[in-house]
Amino acid sequence: MATQEKLYTTEAFEAYIALPENSEYDFELIDGEIVQKVPTQEHGAIGTVFAANLYAYLKGNPIGRVYVEASYRLSQDTRNWRQPDLSYVSDRNRPVTTRGSAPYMPDLAIEIQSPNDSVRKMREKADYYLQNGAQQVWLAYPDKQVIDVYTMDDVLILTINDTLTGGDLLPDFALSVRDIFAS
Repeated sequence: MATQEKLYTTEAFEAYIALPENSEYDFELIDGEIVQKVPTQEHGAIGTVFAANLYAYLKGNPIGRVYVEASYRLSQDTRNWRQPDLSYVSDRNRPVTTRGSAPYMPDLAIEIQSPNDSVRKMREKADYYLQNGAQQVWLAYPDKQVIDVYTMDDVLILTINDTLTGGDLLPDFALSVRDIFAS
């Protein structure tokens, strides 16, 4: 007999993550399912490379802000509260959210594959972000040392011999894919 998994709304999710026993854990809500994020050191090292390079780029080009583990949700979507590993928002005039989630999607979402993330799940994340306002999504696959760059019109697959660029979203931004995975 198959059992049906309980699906949560963003309201129930907010109550769930506010429980004292959940205060030391990191969760996101994906299509009504609460997913615990369990990053590894490898995951953290790759995220640090992205964050450091984007931060340095934005210090010299103050066109937006980079965030690590920031939450986003759309008010009309009651089944998703997304938390990309890193995100970029180009509007520096938008107030920084200090409680809860930002009520929009970032311009760029970066997801680093964790051991329990399938390629299909990663692609579904990219599709969700793009369908809801993101301009680009970067998916990092540590085992393959590959970065997939998604836009509404294209998917670009970069290997360690390539350079990741920001296109029109992050003009003149460049980062060697080899450097991303050189932890």
